[in-house]
Parts: sequence; structure tokens; C-alpha cells
Amino acid sequence: MAKACLYTNKALEYFKHPKHAGEIKNPDAVATAGNPRCGDVLKFFLKIKNNKIVDIRFKTYGCLAAIASSEALARMAKGKTLSQALKIKDSDIVKHLGGLPTIKFHCSVLGSTVLKKAIESYKKTKTK
Repeated sequence: MAKACLYTNKALEYFKHPKHAGEIKNPDAVATAGNPRCGDVLKFFLKIKNNKIVDIRFKTYGCLAAIASSEALARMAKGKTLSQALKIKDSDIVKHLGGLPTIKFHCSVLGSTVLKKAIESYKKTKTK
């Protein structure tokens, strides 16, 4: 008997074919976050121009949910101002994906955490 899939078609698509995976050469901001319990590690690279995220890439070591959440976040943040991007919550990422298994919600939290870290580090370098 086949098991029902726990992931939405969008989450599966983002996992199989991420458009924002990789690095940015000479990024304006970089941040990493990880979860020691599950082993997921997310690293985001931002290119910022006129206070707007013009490019965003990620390198994620983790499960399907971590990679799909990273891709969803990248799609949601690209083109946004820094203040708009800071308002993206983990629940927004889950909603964008059409849901995640409850046990995988922490993956979306990692994404929103690392984006905020990247933006905050960028702001600190610009105020110096």
C-alpha cells in the first residue's frame, strides 16, 4: 500500500529544481544558521542595491523541507526592500509552500533566521 506524500507539489518542485541554489561572487551580505538537532545548515548570499535585494542565493545542507524552504524564501525575498524582507516570517514560508509536515516547520524558522542575520550584518557594515 502506497503512503500519501507529506509534501505539496510546490515543495517537491522547489526541492528538485531550485532556481536560487548556489553562491554569489562578492556578495553584500552572507549569513549561516543551523539546527544541531537535525543537522540542517543554511547559508544565504545577498546582493543589495538601493536598499533592495537584487539577487539572493543559498547553499543548504539538509532535508527536502530545508531546501524547499530556502528556495521559497529566496523567491519571496528577491526584489524586496530590506525592511520588507525582514517582515517575512517562517509562517509565510510554510504558507508559500502550501504547508509542511509539522515536524519540519523548524526548517522554515531557519530560513527566516538566516535572512534576518544576513540583513542585520549588511546594515552593520553600512553604518561603519
